[in-house]
Amino acid sequence: MGYILLTAVSLALDAFAVSTSAGLTVKGFRFRDAVKMGIWFGAFQFIMPVIGWLLASTVAEYVVKYSPYIAFTLLAFIGGRMVIGALKKGGEPAVTELGAKTLLMLAIATSIDALAVGVTFAFMDINIWIASAVIGAVAFILSVVGGTAGGKLGEKFQDSAELIGGLVLIGIGAKILIESFIK
Repeated sequence: MGYILLTAVSLALDAFAVSTSAGLTVKGFRFRDAVKMGIWFGAFQFIMPVIGWLLASTVAEYVVKYSPYIAFTLLAFIGGRMVIGALKKGGEPAVTELGAKTLLMLAIATSIDALAVGVTFAFMDINIWIASAVIGAVAFILSVVGGTAGGKLGEKFQDSAELIGGLVLIGIGAKILIESFIK
């Protein structure tokens, strides 16, 4: 169980950082927004290992091969829009609300690595349902904590928050991409 919990925390760190970034940049970010992000991120962190586990012997090798590129593209796109919005004088922030489209893109981007973990779980003596539940629960908790903290900081640093948040998302995407080359 210790291995699963450690895996869950490491998988949830991207969701935590993205939630913190969203809390910083979305005007009027409230606790319910943090919970909404937690639900999206937790659900995707739960389902992706199951999908990876189910597809371990078929198409997963192709998806896993390209997952760093997919995650980087989604995070760089959203982060880039945030940076551009922050640099435009008087422009609207790129992420003004946490709609389903934005949450879907962020949830996919932050949970693709969980798909790869699910593939590895298929070759281990691990109950996929328990492991996925732990992973989803940890992602939910860390996303709510990150979003709440980001929301509090966003109130104090509103002017530079979108620029910082966008750079953080691009940085997370770059980290995922760079790590794929190091493996």
